Amino acid sequence: MAYRFASDVYRHRLERARALTRAAGLDALVVSTGPDLRYLTGSRADTFERLTALVIPADADPRLVVARLELASVRDSALDDLDVEMSAWVDGEDPYAIALSGLATTARIAVCDTMPALHVVPIAARTGATPALATDVLRELRMTKDRSEIDALRQAGAAIDRVHARMGEWLTPGRTERAVADDIRTAILDEGHTEAAFIIVGSGPHGADPHHEFSDRVIEADDIVVIDIGGPVDPGYHSDSTRTYCFAEPPADVAEAYAALEEAQRMAVEAVRPGVTAESVDAVARDHLREHGLADAFIHRTGHGIGLSVHEEPYIVSGNKIELQPGMAFSVEPGVYFDRRWGARIEDIVVVTEGGCEPMNTRPHDLQVL
Repeated sequence: MAYRFASDVYRHRLERARALTRAAGLDALVVSTGPDLRYLTGSRADTFERLTALVIPADADPRLVVARLELASVRDSALDDLDVEMSAWVDGEDPYAIALSGLATTARIAVCDTMPALHVVPIAARTGATPALATDVLRELRMTKDRSEIDALRQAGAAIDRVHARMGEWLTPGRTERAVADDIRTAILDEGHTEAAFIIVGSGPHGADPHHEFSDRVIEADDIVVIDIGGPVDPGYHSDSTRTYCFAEPPADVAEAYAALEEAQRMAVEAVRPGVTAESVDAVARDHLREHGLADAFIHRTGHGIGLSVHEEPYIVSGNKIELQPGMAFSVEPGVYFDRRWGARIEDIVVVTEGGCEPMNTRPHDLQVL
């Protein structure tokens, strides 16, 4: 897959962004470098102190404000093929005045939620008001994936499944978590990812920490081991999959808790379909674990959206009443955690379809004995 989609994909996204900006009662949207700019233009530019921003007026063509010395960083995008004015500036000029030129002094501006305060404050000073967040507009754009994005997510899911399929090559008693993580990192790259965005090797008591990464702890023969791994494939769409492993048949209490977790994950995936709320999917997993006395062991939301960011909308969590729609992509990952003892998690990425959902991951869900 190429490092970006065809230019027509980005042209359509920019048209939708402008329409949604207008519908939100805004005069302009200002998008700095990061996943939102990548979504809209294919640009992988990454700047901080010098402003690089895409300005999308509600009633005019967009323009990119970029330092002249950083022009090369946007040349690998679709910008040259789009109706985007390039406004290059040099040190000593005021990039914020350039960005806001043509807009009324009372213009209603919204900025992306990843824009540094270094840029937000000067924009606010020139408009006389704190900019709004463009979260609602950009969420509406990015939350529902198109066919090209879903294809990329399928590729990412298949690639990380291939890594999990090889876990027996590296995950053995006597090795350290760090050594296993090093082998996993190499495999993630070998299987088609552009980087290993995260690696969790949580053995024994470390498995009870959902955000443990890896350490010099030596893996023991009676450990339960949580492996949560992922990364992007071109053009930037992420995998994220968790499986739990062991080296011998587990004790009865572990097997019983894991069986309840496996059923909770299966039930939550089966609950995904258009029209149901995000919180209802969370409730399916949570209620099942509660019925098995495991409510206190499930300490996080059931899932998170995924795409150009590992974590994005929609979040599958209590209180999120958004209705799922075809094209939404997110994880379904209930877990159980027993402090200083062991933990387990099962995670698949799914995409909502017209009749349910399509899992991006197909590896077995049982407690796999290596």
